[in-house]
Amino acid sequence: MIEARHLRVLRAVAATGSFSAAGRELGCTQPAVSQQMKALEASVGTPLLIRSGREMRLTQAGEALVRHAVGILSGLTAAEEEVAAIAGLRAGRVRLVSFPSGSSTLVPTALAALRAAHPGTRVSLEEAEPPKSVELLREGDCDIALAFRYERATGTGDAEQAGEGEWDDLVVRPLLTDRLVALVPERHRLARTGSSGSVAIGDLAAEPWIAGCPRCRGQLVQVCESAGFTPRIDFATDDYPAVVGLVGAGLGVAVLPQLAIESVRPRGARAVTLEPAVRREIVALTLPDLAQVPAVSATLEQLGRAAASLG
Repeated sequence: MIEARHLRVLRAVAATGSFSAAGRELGCTQPAVSQQMKALEASVGTPLLIRSGREMRLTQAGEALVRHAVGILSGLTAAEEEVAAIAGLRAGRVRLVSFPSGSSTLVPTALAALRAAHPGTRVSLEEAEPPKSVELLREGDCDIALAFRYERATGTGDAEQAGEGEWDDLVVRPLLTDRLVALVPERHRLARTGSSGSVAIGDLAAEPWIAGCPRCRGQLVQVCESAGFTPRIDFATDDYPAVVGLVGAGLGVAVLPQLAIESVRPRGARAVTLEPAVRREIVALTLPDLAQVPAVSATLEQLGRAAASLG
């Protein structure tokens, strides 16, 4: 194997014409230069220098290796500088995947702060709901995935986390706990409850429902069935503004995360506190090795700060 340090010695010998002059240029002794040249010739399996008295010239193989050494060493220097820039956050790239309500609330604040602190770091954004976003992370198609999972009732008044263990192979950065709220048309009989108290989800048993993403839809059905009824889902859409628009038009009721309500203007609809409380945990996920990358670590830090500002 050819080592870069040996190529640097060969280039110095070729440029100066002697071991002693090369040693002075490189800051080492003449014997050290001679030893490294012997090691290089042993590794390539052919002589690189012809020594005649005090004169020294390159063999054909030596000339070829010096010619290639220029490009190899300049490429190594460029690589070292680029890696140093990335390590020092003067450069770098982060591929971020987020669910929509995270994209419109947490992400803008975090990325604005990241750009201000490290303008050389570039972040790309793609939207995907979990579990798809987590799959993208595990498959190497992103560096950070914003994800969520719902709490589930235990029947004892407490709650436990659904999907425990599903992220055991990942680095999990908790961001915030997001409570679900009911969304009803503003002329609905329960609309005034928003300012004076809360409603039980069973109070909405007879209503037509608008459901969200598949994971949210499954959670809605689970919560309703635990209250003794199966929701009649008339519409289903992954688009939160569409959910709000359908509720505002009087076509049904919905349950949405508080974070989603903050990201849209609920015209014609009213948010109502829901009891018993249903919450989801929002986290940033990455792979253990990626967590050590400075740009990824800095992005996780800014996402944590953005979540704290919402709290």
